[in-house]
Amino acid sequence: MRVVLTEHTRLGYVADSLAGLSVGDALGAQYFMVGRRVADLMAGVVPPPVWEWTDDTEMACSVAWALTVSGRVDRDELARAFADRCEPNRGYGVGAFTTLRRIRQGEPWSTVAAEAFGGQGSCGNGAAMRVAPLGAYHLDSPATAAREAAAQAEVTHAHPEGIAGAVAVAVAASLATAARVAGSRPAAGGFLGRVLVDVPAGSVRRGLTRARAMLRASTAEAAYDLGNGSRVTAQDTVPFTVWVAARHLDDYPAAVRACVSAGGDADTTAAIVGGIVAGHTGRAGIPADWLAAREPLPAWMGVTA
Repeated sequence: MRVVLTEHTRLGYVADSLAGLSVGDALGAQYFMVGRRVADLMAGVVPPPVWEWTDDTEMACSVAWALTVSGRVDRDELARAFADRCEPNRGYGVGAFTTLRRIRQGEPWSTVAAEAFGGQGSCGNGAAMRVAPLGAYHLDSPATAAREAAAQAEVTHAHPEGIAGAVAVAVAASLATAARVAGSRPAAGGFLGRVLVDVPAGSVRRGLTRARAMLRASTAEAAYDLGNGSRVTAQDTVPFTVWVAARHLDDYPAAVRACVSAGGDADTTAAIVGGIVAGHTGRAGIPADWLAAREPLPAWMGVTA
């Protein structure tokens, strides 16, 4: 990409991606509540405000904060930020809460992450759910986005699949934002193919390869084959979310509705997809009433989203 990117411009793309991520998260979370009907959303009727965001957004805000501080991932600083800002009522899973509590108590993040899940490390979707704004920041270098995504993932996710999921989402957000700057809308197959370039071998990559072969499938078929996040792993979350983003890259509402209609971990799938797609559409692509309904983001993060 031959374009001069100032720090202010990069952080603007971070803010757009974070807005998309947080609105998708907050709206998706509404459909875990009694009385919410997915059919209403598909008909264009959204729940009344305020839509509270979850741990997905809280951690993404810390990633955005890290970029405002130094433009890169300092794993020690990010680990402390994740741990110190963890609000348990935001929906953290038991494994994530335990990891962050141990870090807050002074244990090294590298030890804690490696010991999770009996020494396997976490392959959960948490490292992927928070990373899209970082990809938007590195719109001029998918390879850098991949490297920095792996670094931020390692703070909490030592399992290779948890890291691969974060890499895939960051690269997708980088490509989506770059296409916005170029004034283009990449074909879904080409988009998925380019994401695959930087994703290491494993289950996430195999899922993305299947996703590329399913571009004519319905959302329900794709969710059935690729997963909808119901197991809360990178493997059953990331291939579907990148598939949705590739299919709906220029239509934020349609992308989020697809995630919610698929069920499963809808706040996280909508957060991932929202962060990628808003990198391409910008804040203007997010319905104004959706953005207004989302709970305000914390002031400490350093960007306005």
